[in-house]
Amino acid sequence: MELGLRGKKVIINGGSRGIGRAALELFAQEGCDIAFFSRDAKRVDETVTQLQAAGVKVFGEAFDMNDIAAYQAWLAKAAEELGGCDVFIHNASSSGAQGTTDWDLTYKLDMLGAVRGCETLEPFLEASGAGSVILMSSTAAVETFIYPQAFNAIKSAIITYGKQLSQLWAPKNIRVNMLSPGPISYPGGNWAMIKDAVPDLYNKTLSEMPLGRFGAPEDVARAMVFLASPAASYITGANLVIDGGYTKRVQF
Repeated sequence: MELGLRGKKVIINGGSRGIGRAALELFAQEGCDIAFFSRDAKRVDETVTQLQAAGVKVFGEAFDMNDIAAYQAWLAKAAEELGGCDVFIHNASSSGAQGTTDWDLTYKLDMLGAVRGCETLEPFLEASGAGSVILMSSTAAVETFIYPQAFNAIKSAIITYGKQLSQLWAPKNIRVNMLSPGPISYPGGNWAMIKDAVPDLYNKTLSEMPLGRFGAPEDVARAMVFLASPAASYITGANLVIDGGYTKRVQF
């Protein structure tokens, strides 16, 4: 299926491992120019080298988005480096920093990262004529999960923010959608650490997976790339749950 992404300019915050890395690779294969950052300089360099092999323009830097003003400046710089922005994906999260119980960190990275990112890139997305935004949420936002914590509550707020933003930006031809992955396991990720540290929780969660396995980064990345693409041009304001049937709610 031709997704219509060739030549598009994609900016992702957080992208050197897990879902973000898998998405970068797919966007590069689709012929997109890419900008991303991550805190790990070595992984950034490795990712840039791999992506450039696809023959696309890549702007990647080691960066810590704890300074929101610097983060906004980086986004503007990235758009200028690429010559615009057609797709913005807010992927950075306190989860990657093992900070899901930290309210200040989660609010700053997950919520303000989404809001300030959208505000900064709005003129570039509008100039695209077919802008697309993906805000990463979680199934922890749509069902009770483990115990009350910042990550669950803030990810719920992101869904509401994104839905309202999709209504506001529709006349500007900017689509806004959310993705809510269930438990995703990969080397070095949270669930890999849980498997070693809390095997009972890992095994219990695995036993509740109707498809019999945890999700892989590619499972989410493939849906992300489709939803961000012109192939999904009539989809906006949606929250796509990707969880292998893990959540039990009925979504109308």
